[in-house]
Amino acid sequence: MILSREPQVPEKGGNFRSLLGIERARAKAIMALALPIIGGMVSQNILNLVDTLMVGRLGPKALAAVGFGGFANFMATAFITGMSSGVQAMAARRKGEGKTDEMAVPLNGGLLVVSVIAIPLSLVLFALSPEIFSLLSSDSEVAQTGTPYLRARLVAVIAVGANFAFRGYWNGVNLSRLYLRTLLVMHVCNVILNFLLIFGLLGFPELGATGAGIGTAISTFIGTGYYFLLGRRYAGKAGFLRGIPAFSTLKTMLRISVPSGMQTFLFAAGLTALFMIIDRVGTNEVAAANVLINISLVAFLPGLGLGLAAASLVGQALGRKDSEDAERWGWEVVRIGFVIMAVLGIPMAVAPELILSAFFPDDPEPLELAVMPLRLVGLTIGLEAVTMVLLNAIIGAGATMSALIVAVGMQWGLFLPLAYMLGPVMGGSLLTIWIANIGYRAVMGVMLAGLWRSRRWAAVKL
Repeated sequence: MILSREPQVPEKGGNFRSLLGIERARAKAIMALALPIIGGMVSQNILNLVDTLMVGRLGPKALAAVGFGGFANFMATAFITGMSSGVQAMAARRKGEGKTDEMAVPLNGGLLVVSVIAIPLSLVLFALSPEIFSLLSSDSEVAQTGTPYLRARLVAVIAVGANFAFRGYWNGVNLSRLYLRTLLVMHVCNVILNFLLIFGLLGFPELGATGAGIGTAISTFIGTGYYFLLGRRYAGKAGFLRGIPAFSTLKTMLRISVPSGMQTFLFAAGLTALFMIIDRVGTNEVAAANVLINISLVAFLPGLGLGLAAASLVGQALGRKDSEDAERWGWEVVRIGFVIMAVLGIPMAVAPELILSAFFPDDPEPLELAVMPLRLVGLTIGLEAVTMVLLNAIIGAGATMSALIVAVGMQWGLFLPLAYMLGPVMGGSLLTIWIANIGYRAVMGVMLAGLWRSRRWAAVKL
């Protein structure tokens, strides 16, 4: 679908146009691409919340263990999930250029690179899991519970990488509904397996937190198998699995994907470092922070979903050699994202105690610690649309090094040193650290807005 950048005659009664200054056809194009992505993102985080609710019944230490293990696994898979950005940027550019028979070639390259990296990576990290957890938490009980959980998750590293490569392709060629369909299959499997393996239902062993890791790993492999079936059906004519990609394709993909993978890795490492900082404040603070992040992601990831939609629309516009239209897509998605995320923040701002009580039914101390940070997230979350959408739009243009410099520089150069000083060094609370987190994200949004307006990203060749 190619949309003209020329102004259209305003349509009466167009809600998006009248409220946000966006033409109806363009608003429909954004939402048609973004809604399945958002649905998939929301479903993923609802699943995370369900997992957290189930593990929360095992106590604060189990919850802290799964929180550490989850972020350690995120960090372990972060680099190979960067393949998603390279696949999406290149597939969207090929679609914009009209080269529909070559759109899946970047996907083939992404799957090849994932296969080469993931297997040795998972084996090494599996062996090092006890040492990794001893670095993450000073609580021996948390480490003892978290190590087998992390090992179960690490078995599925190759499946995670493949799934992200497929996600990049479906989003890049406007088939995001297939991404949503696969996630729903995975989530149903995951919820069932977790119930059976955590609590030992229907004759299954009662494995506690380890059961949650095993259930997630199995469901991830199920998703990979389903993606391959969909690939043969919907991407066969676009070159799916037709030989090994040319060296030039792999070189371009790595040029885009490596900075994106490093950004994701360092972001994940930053979240893990944040948990280590909070662990020095207290175990209850770690449990509260784990729940805060999982709740926040339910509202954050619709913004990420819109950002992925913007990445595709920007890439397709650049494929048509229309940088003005590409910039316009970015700002229009930001406006839609601000409204959606601000609305999602209302329950967090108005009734944080009600939301948190589901996660801490018998633990009032971590609940109390989390109330004010969650309220502040709800009040400011609309501003995250600028950061999330424009960061992904810049990545979609192929300017992944620029995105890396801004995102990593702000997180590691500003926020984490500030969080350490305000928390363990100066004796600050979880609330103090969360205020610093909100502040750094706002400054980052301003920097990305300036970069987007400059259009330097439009010169990247793919």
